[in-house]
Amino acid sequence: EFVDIAQQFSNVRIRVEGNTDNTGNYETNIALSKKRAQAVVDYLVNEYGMDRNRFIVVGNGPKKAIADNVNGPNEKYRRTDFNLIAD
Repeated sequence: EFVDIAQQFSNVRIRVEGNTDNTGNYETNIALSKKRAQAVVDYLVNEYGMDRNRFIVVGNGPKKAIADNVNGPNEKYRRTDFNLIAD
């Protein structure tokens, strides 16, 4: 779904935000979340030919955690969010 929307709005930039849970070292989580976001951008560029310059890569780490990670690792913490940004 995202690719279709991004292609329809080809004149906007896309912020890709990687996230983690709130366990472990803060700096490590920031780096991991940025790598997650970058992996998504790399995929979109390589698979769909999207312009790499459209993307802003952000690593939130645990800053936007959905909830405390009390039940062990969960996929909802390992999410990537997209935002379209009009100039």
